[in-house]
Amino acid sequence: MDCSYFDAGRCTSCSLMGQPYSAQLAGKQRHAEDLLAAHDGLDWLPPVASPEAGYRNKAKMVIGGTTAAPTIGILDADGHGIDLEACGICSPGHRAAFPVISAFITRAGLTPYDVPSRTGELKHLILTESPDGELMIRFVVRSTEPVGRVRKHLPWLLAELPHARVVTANVLPEHKAVLEGEHEIVFTEASTLPMRLNDVTMHLRPQSFFQTNTEIAAALYVEARDWVRGLAPDSAWDLYSGVGGFALHIADAAASVTGIETSVEAVASAELSRTDAALSRVRFEAGDATAFALGETAAPDLVIVNPPRRGIGRELSGWLEASAVRHVLYSSCNAASLARDLEAMPSLRPVRGRVFDMFPQTTHFEVMVLLERAVPGGATRAGRR
Repeated sequence: MDCSYFDAGRCTSCSLMGQPYSAQLAGKQRHAEDLLAAHDGLDWLPPVASPEAGYRNKAKMVIGGTTAAPTIGILDADGHGIDLEACGICSPGHRAAFPVISAFITRAGLTPYDVPSRTGELKHLILTESPDGELMIRFVVRSTEPVGRVRKHLPWLLAELPHARVVTANVLPEHKAVLEGEHEIVFTEASTLPMRLNDVTMHLRPQSFFQTNTEIAAALYVEARDWVRGLAPDSAWDLYSGVGGFALHIADAAASVTGIETSVEAVASAELSRTDAALSRVRFEAGDATAFALGETAAPDLVIVNPPRRGIGRELSGWLEASAVRHVLYSSCNAASLARDLEAMPSLRPVRGRVFDMFPQTTHFEVMVLLERAVPGGATRAGRR
């Protein structure tokens, strides 16, 4: 993939841009294997490739420039806007919507936030596209001052973008390097974006995390379901469950599934999906994954973990090591923290692994491994596929 922004030095976020994709994928596979090289019994499946371009379902853009000529993209070193409306890794739906949203900013008189002077209102645009082409448009603003103008001109925006299902304003009053605040104002009748992956529909609320590559997320969840079906656990926990991607996909593979997630918004999304699908054996709770595990009196057969980049940490790793859990399915966006966590769980041995290229043109990727409890004598409980 080629990118004029990268070639001109205007945006270097995609550090592997211009490298042949086959070389990118092979490099990520080597990196994962090198980090987990200490585990001799690990059987690697072929990596899952992604489309090279247009793969992102979520665009997180900084708004710069002026009301008359806004930029949608990033800021340079001096805090001035660099427009990236034609960014090649954003979905075609994003690129089609950016000019309309730019015109809306002008029409509604929204003043871009100026970082050096700390003046203005509109900080970020967060745009998510569903597999069915529907959009969630979120304007991150410094205060509620522009909310009335957004509401006034919203009919024009919805007429120009009829596939915009959810439009919100997120209020971020603080001057700090974060993407969004806690307060969300929903302007549309709908407040959730249906994300249909495989045979599962998840309902994404404005502040809920969702994997940024729809095609690879779908492949990841299907693979997890296949692995879990082979284990046929009576009970499973999905820790760091987010909007319920893993839990909802394995609902028919375990007698009971419990999802734990700190984000109340994500839990509400997961519960809506569970209710819509009439999954009586699945439940979701808001809470800390480690605190939940340590507070339970009985361990499940299977634990799924999909933590942030820092990994699950020594406390949860230690609990899993000492527990009666037979299998752990670990999906990681940081193979280095995965390797560190595995060192703390020597009785849970990785027997199967696969790289999923969630982030083409960058050094990042997702890797999923299946861990199996060792039995005396160095064997494992079940054979490998």
